[in-house]
Amino acid sequence: MTVRVLVVDDSAFFRRRVTEILEQNSRLEVIGSANDGREAVDKAQSLRPDVITMDIEMPVMNGIDAVKEIMRSAPCPILMFSSLTHEGATATLNALEAGAADFLPKKFEDIARNRDEAVKTLQDRVLAIANDTGARSTRAATPPPPSATPRSSTPSTRTTTTRDSSGSALDRIRQRSEERQRQRGEATAPASVAANSLTINRAYQVLAIGTSTGGPVALQKILTQLPADFPYPIVMVQHMPAAFTKAFSQRLDGLCKVRVKEAEDGDVLRPGQAYLAPGGKQMIVDGTSSNARLRIKEDNSGRVTYKPSVDITFASLSKLFGGKVLGVILTGMGADGREGARMLKQKGATIWAQDEASCVVYGMPQAVASAGISSRSISLNEMAKAIVKEVGYH
Repeated sequence: MTVRVLVVDDSAFFRRRVTEILEQNSRLEVIGSANDGREAVDKAQSLRPDVITMDIEMPVMNGIDAVKEIMRSAPCPILMFSSLTHEGATATLNALEAGAADFLPKKFEDIARNRDEAVKTLQDRVLAIANDTGARSTRAATPPPPSATPRSSTPSTRTTTTRDSSGSALDRIRQRSEERQRQRGEATAPASVAANSLTINRAYQVLAIGTSTGGPVALQKILTQLPADFPYPIVMVQHMPAAFTKAFSQRLDGLCKVRVKEAEDGDVLRPGQAYLAPGGKQMIVDGTSSNARLRIKEDNSGRVTYKPSVDITFASLSKLFGGKVLGVILTGMGADGREGARMLKQKGATIWAQDEASCVVYGMPQAVASAGISSRSISLNEMAKAIVKEVGYH
């Protein structure tokens, strides 16, 4: 079956370039193009494409607002193109929260080491999000996770430039972070309800999560539901460029009761703290199970496809913690995490996978489920509740 694509960008050159690349694959057909967000919304309704590629900064209506409109009126998988800057990362995360399925760097040299690999990556990514029709209906029907914008009595004004909206979003996140710090103080008080309702499951010492396509929204949905006194450290690997992981960790830290940070070399694993592997590097856990530390390493070997890699982090956890790991594989392309999860399983660890219906791309969870590694398949809406129950909250 041919996948019908709508290409959206305010640059005629970039529209032609993307069109030429996609149409090199016989399974892809570009059925139209648009040069701003408003035209994209109109053509999404009239052409009903299978996939849309979308720029972020455009005149008339930016890509984020266009995603929101399309997901309301003519939902379909949307692949965002983003600049590898902090501002670009923040805008892309906003687009993903609005309903976009995935993103790629706008500069093709940032996608892969050579042009042929970059071309294949773009084609494969479009095909992957198009083929997961279950995720399309789920995204349209499921309410979005908590927004980075806190509740306010002041109506928000609609912005048309990504730079302005990104800056104000960061301000709002900082304000939310201060509020959350106050909540943390209350949560750690002796008479805390959460503390009284917790009986720690000593079978575990760490929660480990691996994900790729669709992961930012999935991680946000799960982490925002975890209590401030979560009894274990949380180690997270999300396939993401180096410029994005810092912004993503800051965003999560502004939304969650648990603390969230981009992992740094030498970080000591502590309960109630989530560590996000930095993009472009590998994250390894070493030391002892009672004094575990993170090691962040450059990887220029070319032997590992993903940086960071779920397999590498999970493998290091298996050596240090053995079976005392609750491992969760969320939505994502490919099979990264399968071998690391297998090593954990062999040591007696518990492995869960996100179910197919709630995945943006059922690649990574399918890999562990099909191999008989995962013991449960859980919907995204139920995952946080299942984790909280498993670690001992009642």
